[in-house]
Amino acid sequence: MSEPKFGPVVDQVFQRHNNMMQACDDALYEGVARVGALVRDTLKGGNSVFACGNGGSAGDAQHLVSELVGRFVIERRGYSAIALNENVSVLTALSNDYGYENVFARQLEALAKPGDTFVWFSTSGTSPNVLVAVEKARKMGMSVVGFTGEKGKDLSTRCDAAIVAPATETARIQEFHLIALHCVCEIVDSSS
Repeated sequence: MSEPKFGPVVDQVFQRHNNMMQACDDALYEGVARVGALVRDTLKGGNSVFACGNGGSAGDAQHLVSELVGRFVIERRGYSAIALNENVSVLTALSNDYGYENVFARQLEALAKPGDTFVWFSTSGTSPNVLVAVEKARKMGMSVVGFTGEKGKDLSTRCDAAIVAPATETARIQEFHLIALHCVCEIVDSSS
């Protein structure tokens, strides 16, 4: 049988993914564990998790929330979690009235309270609406958790815990974020 037409492309993608995973070190493992513990403690304490992102990162925020509200692996009670990028009516109203850079911060102001946790996903760590929301969460007394890539290291320093994927390529960062968010969900499940 002849090699598929796109076989080399697939091989290259798999190799780049494997290279990124091999770049993981103890600090990264500790970061994932810290994020998982913080999210677990927030939920176990009766508080809420608010997540957000743009584009593919918005999908990651929704994925995390769906696993927390529903279930990941084990049957357990649903937890209070909201993806701030889900409600199109709210996003467009806030964008129109307050500017797109404020769409997440304004929702935190309306919905969150001290003791809640704000989880942001940004492969670059430079999204203006995420930056504004990080500052709002800090001022409100929320814990802040970040998922980013190597270029987002600066923003991750303003977090209580962060996961910095060892990559600069958006697709590889998002792949790592998926694995990391599943680890977070495993940590939550393991103590339910």
